[in-house]
Amino acid sequence: MNQIGVQYFEGIDLMAIEGVNDNTVMILISELGLEGIKKFKTAKEFTAWLRLAPNNKISGGKVLSHHIPKGSNRLKVALRQAANVIGNLKEGHLNDFFRRINYKKGRTTAINATARKLAVIIWNMLTKNIQYQPPTEYLFLDQKRKMKLVKRIRKNIAKFDLKPEDIGFSQNTDFQ
Repeated sequence: MNQIGVQYFEGIDLMAIEGVNDNTVMILISELGLEGIKKFKTAKEFTAWLRLAPNNKISGGKVLSHHIPKGSNRLKVALRQAANVIGNLKEGHLNDFFRRINYKKGRTTAINATARKLAVIIWNMLTKNIQYQPPTEYLFLDQKRKMKLVKRIRKNIAKFDLKPEDIGFSQNTDFQ
């Protein structure tokens, strides 16, 4: 089955995405076909068509509601099932995303958010003709959080009256 999907999508292997199986690929083929996904100009249009993007109602700059619209199709159901599978995995890039959302907002929201993320990944793969490459090396921290971490380390070093050599740091101007 995987070979059929790869041949159909001109060498793009959608099953390389964690959680996506042959059922998801077959439903994508039956719902859209190869050229169907290219009719959507942006990934945002594609997720809105799937009804996976929030329907923000804003008046006067104030968000009145931001729920996922009702309605479904087979592809949305398949992506939500794939997202649920991702939530049950032990590790992986998308599983980390799922767990962050699940912790903050609950499993239902995490399933919808991960299904939307899957839709965006699939749209990018098929319209830009690129293979899926999960991020393997993460940036440890962005610059702002890194500065807070350095500040906290300096504070703890001063609090316990330690020298950088006591901890095992070499002489570095960052800790002076």
